[in-house]
Amino acid sequence: MSTGQEISSRVLTVPNAISLVRLALVPVFAVLIVAGHDVWALVVLAVSGATDWLDGVLARSLNQVSRLGQTLDPLADRLFIFVTLLGLAWREVVPVWLVAAILARDLMLAFLVPVLARHGYGTLSVSLVGKAGTFALLYAFPLLLLAEMPGWIGAVAHVVGWAFTWWGVGLYWLAGLQYVAQTRRLAAAG
Repeated sequence: MSTGQEISSRVLTVPNAISLVRLALVPVFAVLIVAGHDVWALVVLAVSGATDWLDGVLARSLNQVSRLGQTLDPLADRLFIFVTLLGLAWREVVPVWLVAAILARDLMLAFLVPVLARHGYGTLSVSLVGKAGTFALLYAFPLLLLAEMPGWIGAVAHVVGWAFTWWGVGLYWLAGLQYVAQTRRLAAAG
């Protein structure tokens, strides 16, 4: 992600504190979703989504873009996706193949880290496609949880939730393949 701003090595920043709060909410959300406290789980997901947006805005507007923040933010996103998927699969709201499809993509990317390190590169910047895929998945999961409600709200949430799920998985994998191609180019250039 090229913001045109200097990336600092500062640790104590407002956006980093917000990202740490998001990380702390992951186990809270896990307990809530497994225990079936859907309303509170949705509240935690909404807070996480809002703070995900807020930390990025603040990082750019306060000139507090940091290497730690560039690691914490996607880590919190992936953990929320992972925990939400496991919780929804545990409750049989989503099929196991969906968990496997998303985990396989993240495992594929994990194998890129040593290749990049061997050639002197750190982690790759998050792409717009990757952000869109993550956004779609983080939008889909609360809807799939809401789809458990009876009546028209549940029915609409089911359709819209699965639409965002399919878009999210497609974009998530497209971004993953773009990261593989980018890694290959960097390795070939090095």
